[in-house]
Amino acid sequence: MEIIQCKDYNEASKVAGEILSNAILAKPNIVLGLATGSSPIGIYNTLINDYKNHKISFKDVKTYNLDEYVGLDRDCPQSYYYFMNEHLFDHIDIKKENVHIPYADPSQLEESCKKYSEQLEKTTVDIQLLGIGANGHIGFNEPKTSFDQKTFIVHLTEKTREDNKRFFNSLDEVPTKAITMGIKEIMNAKKIVLIATGKNKAEAMKKLLSGEITTDFPASILHKHKDVVVVTDEEALSLVKSL
Repeated sequence: MEIIQCKDYNEASKVAGEILSNAILAKPNIVLGLATGSSPIGIYNTLINDYKNHKISFKDVKTYNLDEYVGLDRDCPQSYYYFMNEHLFDHIDIKKENVHIPYADPSQLEESCKKYSEQLEKTTVDIQLLGIGANGHIGFNEPKTSFDQKTFIVHLTEKTREDNKRFFNSLDEVPTKAITMGIKEIMNAKKIVLIATGKNKAEAMKKLLSGEITTDFPASILHKHKDVVVVTDEEALSLVKSL
């Protein structure tokens, strides 16, 4: 696990964005695994700028997103489908047919998971972008999730719902379920880039860098992956004694 320490969120976003941008430049038909939430927005801004400056093109890039809420229409501003279009896809030249975002039909939850898992089995993600939750979740893989888990429906913990409340008007509006890429599928990526910045990620980074691998802290499995880059900042590392 490689740790890249940056000064702050802006620097970390630029560094992580450049990792992805350089990878696209080296392999124009790259397959990217993408994340949502506030952490990757700066990375996506870097990619958009590189596209607008004619450094990279997304016309042959394929993407697979980690997760999506259950019960939100795709035109809902809080859906991850809406988020990805707003913060990345609407600003680049990616083909719609190359974009894959999981969707769980409330009446066909099991079939929805099977369909997305089958799509992932037919491809190899070159770089998977991750954030990390305060409880160590990656994607929506909450504590106690099996490391062998594939795409499934997760019942979100109150901690995760509380963390995501800022994107909604109230906690009552935050969905209780989500469809998520499983830990096994995340680990199948050739390379993983995790971004974690700010004081609110300090406890998570302390646990991650302790080296203990346990399902109580899902992100700890990343220590078993052969190529993981963690891009972080001073505040997120404030509880880490040494690297």
